[in-house]
Amino acid sequence: MSIKNFYITASVLIITFLTFTAFLGQKSDVPEGNEELINFSHKFHADIADCTDCHSAVEESTSLNDRLLPNHDDCASCHEVDNKDECSTCHKNGIYEPLIQTESKLLFNHKDHLKRDLKCQDCHKDFTAINYSVEAKQKVPPMEFCVSCHNPENIAPNFCENCHISTANLTPQNHIGVNFIRDHKYLANSIDANCMMCHDNSTCQECHVATTTITESNTADDFYQPYMPSQGIDGNKQQVIQRVHELDYRFYHGIDAKSKARDCQTCHQFESFCANCHNSDDADFSIGGVAPLSHLQPDFKTIGVGSGGGEHAILASRDIESCAACHDVQGGDPVCITCHLDSDGIKGTNPKTHPSGFMRDVEGDWHNSMGSICYNCHTSASPTTPAGIGFCGYCHGSEAE
Repeated sequence: MSIKNFYITASVLIITFLTFTAFLGQKSDVPEGNEELINFSHKFHADIADCTDCHSAVEESTSLNDRLLPNHDDCASCHEVDNKDECSTCHKNGIYEPLIQTESKLLFNHKDHLKRDLKCQDCHKDFTAINYSVEAKQKVPPMEFCVSCHNPENIAPNFCENCHISTANLTPQNHIGVNFIRDHKYLANSIDANCMMCHDNSTCQECHVATTTITESNTADDFYQPYMPSQGIDGNKQQVIQRVHELDYRFYHGIDAKSKARDCQTCHQFESFCANCHNSDDADFSIGGVAPLSHLQPDFKTIGVGSGGGEHAILASRDIESCAACHDVQGGDPVCITCHLDSDGIKGTNPKTHPSGFMRDVEGDWHNSMGSICYNCHTSASPTTPAGIGFCGYCHGSEAE
């Protein structure tokens, strides 16, 4: 590219960038919220007036899409609206536009609820502490407020269709995330968890297997019907785990726990759940970690050929399946192959792993497949190695290389 073309291209890019930046920075003349239209404080007015003094249409309203915001006549009950010198007291920047009311997708009858001696503050709890409604933590009352009346102990129905215009794809904002399924445990265990507002036990059973029971809080016991707890065959109320782990998963769960700890925490709290087994002496789990008590003994592991291997060798020969709960005993675990590795093909120079004659009279896959697990540790050999050389010489008779 010539110098001339370079400067032309650079100039075009700079002009385009500046134009785009100016466009983004340009403020729209259309107000985006009522805080841009008027000066108002709910906190101030709550001390000198009732809610219905301003929201006069609420008492006869049967729909949330009725015009429920104050109008000029409502303000006139207290303010001298005919005095043009006082307009700026409420109206900002000379803008005289109707207040903006957003469309609601909920069904609610204010008239009916007010007849039942409910007060505005029963649902709109924090409006006496804010200025504009946009500052409220929840402009729409949360479902927990509704359930205080809409439950089997009261006459109010609690079907979704009673409040939601459409029940299709109802998704709370806190469920919209990159991997909500993996991280949902943190919401389920939070102080203000309300999973059972929408989900019953069968929702959990779509993923969780019936090998144990969920012992965390926020079970069905905490909510009203249809969020009632299910009954077990023995009459116990429980939330059952289904379809996550195989029935023998406890025998090899340690492998996943080391490599996929975050996945485990989706359902299990390490400090409490793991400590049930990995805290044999009532020691502090945060200090002892997940190592079994036997692993903490001084003679658990001895180093060197002929040393016997220590306590871990005795435990492994007695019950190798227990070792497999945390370690890959097929040669893939660096903890094991740090010592149990035959890299030189010389018999007797590495810690003993197999009992004498354990493969006698067996025709194994190591003769024709490089994928045999033998080659995970016996790294000096392959199916093409001469029968009497190195590792192959263990059975076929050693020959000088």
